[in-house]
Amino acid sequence: MHSEQASPDGALDEVAAAFATLRPHLFGIAYRVLGSVVEAEDVVQETWVRWQGTDRSVVLNPAGFLARTTTRLAINVAQSARSRRETYVGPWLPEPVDTGHDPAVGAERAEALGFAVLLLLEKLSPAERAAYVLREAFDYPYAQIAEILQLTQVNVRQIVSRARKRLAAERRERVGAAEHRRLLEAFVAAAQRGDVAALESMLTADAVSHADGNGVKGAARTPVTGAERVAVLVSALPRFWPGADAEPVEVNGAPGVLLTRDGTALVLVTADASAEGIYRLLWVMNPAKLDAFAASRRRFEP
Repeated sequence: MHSEQASPDGALDEVAAAFATLRPHLFGIAYRVLGSVVEAEDVVQETWVRWQGTDRSVVLNPAGFLARTTTRLAINVAQSARSRRETYVGPWLPEPVDTGHDPAVGAERAEALGFAVLLLLEKLSPAERAAYVLREAFDYPYAQIAEILQLTQVNVRQIVSRARKRLAAERRERVGAAEHRRLLEAFVAAAQRGDVAALESMLTADAVSHADGNGVKGAARTPVTGAERVAVLVSALPRFWPGADAEPVEVNGAPGVLLTRDGTALVLVTADASAEGIYRLLWVMNPAKLDAFAASRRRFEP
């Protein structure tokens, strides 16, 4: 590579610029596989380090090479994360991303980005998750996925098919974005008023609430199921409601509400809703994950 020999600094700048163009795509892969902003950023950074140390003159397809490296690193991290999450206190939820401020993570396709879908993907093995993400979110050919995962095409097709069926079995027909936001904001307003009857009326009979707090006070350590139980639980979270500011946000491509008081984030809530009402509530109370959400809002600020 003559330009590198003539001007190493200029060549490195050119390589860095090319990598920066692909970075949102690589982050999108890693984040969907890991469900963690922090871990995904670490994977992308390690990919950059490896790319710098690679003889790039022999790499025919840089984008493919970087995607392969990112995916394999993410799978390795996901495998070790499984054991760490066994000691997590209460339900574990992905780290949320503010896609209103950081649209790049969802710029390709929205599949495998939704908060509840990321949670469902946790039921798959890391390799199965990666196969599904590469196919459904980024439309990679089966042959390329097979090469990345070092599997046969037949095996990859089977993995993706099983994952589709598993996710489809747990999905419901969802309301449109405007109705979704209206319902969620009305739910939060009713919670702030302590109106248990209104809360219950907005929930499906089999509604379930997941609260990720990793032991923080007020976070239920097991999922709570049933409209009445969920409504009572939500109204009995007094430390969140009085004097809190409720800010509409976009969480992983869907409506959410961030509750803050005096500039401090208290809880982030998002929900899944059908024509029958809200059937899944997801609460992020873990301060580290609230910090990650705040960081995702700053990722592309100048």
